[in-house]
Amino acid sequence: MNKVVLITGASSGIGLHTAKLFQTKNWKVAATMRAPEKAEELQRIVDVECFRLDVTDVDSIRSAIATTLEKFGRIDAVVNNAGYGLIGPFEAASQEQIEKQFETNVFGLMNVCREIIPIFRQQKSGHIVNVASVGGRMAFPFYSLYHATKWAVEGFSESLQYELTPFNIHVKIIEPGPIKTDFYARSQDITSKEGLTAYDAYTSRAMQNMQKAGEEAPDGTVVAQTIYDSVNDGSTKLRYGVNTKGILKLRRLLPESVFFSIIRKIILR
Repeated sequence: MNKVVLITGASSGIGLHTAKLFQTKNWKVAATMRAPEKAEELQRIVDVECFRLDVTDVDSIRSAIATTLEKFGRIDAVVNNAGYGLIGPFEAASQEQIEKQFETNVFGLMNVCREIIPIFRQQKSGHIVNVASVGGRMAFPFYSLYHATKWAVEGFSESLQYELTPFNIHVKIIEPGPIKTDFYARSQDITSKEGLTAYDAYTSRAMQNMQKAGEEAPDGTVVAQTIYDSVNDGSTKLRYGVNTKGILKLRRLLPESVFFSIIRKIILR
């Protein structure tokens, strides 16, 4: 029997790579996104169906899940990949931007989990894969709100796995480091406030170095492979790092003052 995966944010980047990889492994794929009519590449692939799903719209989540069940008969894994990145000085962020950051990365992910858990619990199996970030366990300058959401995903997922283990539902956290995707263009928003220029020189240096890290990074295929492995390795492992370059180990081992000094030198050099 073919297994079925539902992926959010599958129109590009990590989500697109993940959809294509699962299909090559003989999974049926529900590739979801806000505008499925634009997913021309995925629409041409056998065993991939594109459905509308906006994680901030609960009705669209319920509809996508129901349509997936109608089309494929079951769902074995959900990959919460949809995301939005708000960067820049916190002082310059609007209330609307702050709310959008949390509505997408935290509340949207929780919306999907809340709708899929009863289905997994009834069938006594399932995998929930939450794409967090290396930035869910450490922080960089000018990503304060993005980090806040990814730290929230980490804590939510860690607690959730205790609740769901008795029902044979596995929770996995994927923690990518720099990955070359269009996240740095399509999915990012930059804070700005009229008349606020105090951060300009500081922000410019940091953004150039962060952008360079993304440009030199591997593409989303490495994350897709890790997502696939997390669903199929048969383990109770919770966290999976991707291209972290040992930075989380340094975070654990070094005194905070030393670690913070290293980050400042890397980002603000």
